[in-house]
Amino acid sequence: MTKNTRWLGILALAAALVAAGCASKGFVRQEIAALHDRDRELESNLEQTQTRLEDTEVRLSGRLDDQGANLDEASQTAREALQRAIDAGKLAEGKLLFETVLSDDKVKFGLNRAQLSDEAKVALDELGSRLTEVNREVYLEIQGHTDASGPEELNLELGEQRAEVVRRYLNLEHDIPLHRIATISYGEAAPVAVNDTREGRAQNRRVAVVVLR
Repeated sequence: MTKNTRWLGILALAAALVAAGCASKGFVRQEIAALHDRDRELESNLEQTQTRLEDTEVRLSGRLDDQGANLDEASQTAREALQRAIDAGKLAEGKLLFETVLSDDKVKFGLNRAQLSDEAKVALDELGSRLTEVNREVYLEIQGHTDASGPEELNLELGEQRAEVVRRYLNLEHDIPLHRIATISYGEAAPVAVNDTREGRAQNRRVAVVVLR
């Protein structure tokens, strides 16, 4: 029933009562005042509901904006990891939480080697603690990368070996289930620096851990 319909109804009732001698002018005024009060209350409730809806829209928009900013700042391979996990149905929410990169210029994998250095273990222990603090079901993709030295096929194999050693460490030392960890090797295909300098090659020799939910 609309506001105008209610008004017409009460006015018609009041006129009928007055005509029949069953109501006083005071009674009619009381009924009209009561109708005014109900209308004001209804309008107030509608305004509050609208405000709550607008607040909810702002919060949801903020979350989407945050997620968009997160993706914009992520590397191309992290975005690819997210899409692979979504396509495989591995994620609960389809979100990228963060990525951690262990590059050879910082953790020293060693030339053509896949063993974890002490520096790499410290970095992975920090990652394991961070995952514990997150305290939710997450899915990891571990990406192995190399520089462009050597044959492409060997670089693909070396990238896979480096990703796999990180996967085993996180499973054995931090109890992350193996079924929640995928590995992939990019080999030399996704450099982050030039390969014609020692510093650039060291940055390209890396393992990226992409954390998804």
